[in-house]
Amino acid sequence: MQSPAGTDGVQQFISFTIGDEEYGVDIMAIREIKGWTATTELPNTPTYLRGVINLRGAIIPIFDLRARFEGRLTEASARHVIIVVAVSDRVIGILVDAVADIITVSSADIQPVPELERNEHASFLTGLVTVDGRMVALLDLHHLFDLDLASHATGVAA
Repeated sequence: MQSPAGTDGVQQFISFTIGDEEYGVDIMAIREIKGWTATTELPNTPTYLRGVINLRGAIIPIFDLRARFEGRLTEASARHVIIVVAVSDRVIGILVDAVADIITVSSADIQPVPELERNEHASFLTGLVTVDGRMVALLDLHHLFDLDLASHATGVAA
């Protein structure tokens, strides 16, 4: 898909934190940002799939990115945030600590992820960008969630 004239090479991301790390997702993938809501757990799902919520009649799976990246569950509280995103033809929620910023960067400023070792988690990244002295890791939502959505269908009737 091509950008309108004059906007080639400029991208916007919403950045968020998980612990001391900052990540970003393409602003065009975001559908909503909401406060933490308790989930309904589903049987036989990975620990990082916290469960589902009913969002205005739509059943949305909620993925805990801390559990996905670090292997430990987020102790969710009212200060945590769910970012609702579109991935392919699905809508999902990702549990994060806090939304940090809206960042606008030139595509030329996005650096490749160094290949220090074959790390599964590094494959979820599209690049790294420095913003105001902070390093923001840009997530590839399609790669991060496509396999999960295909293998753990959450088509629960409302």
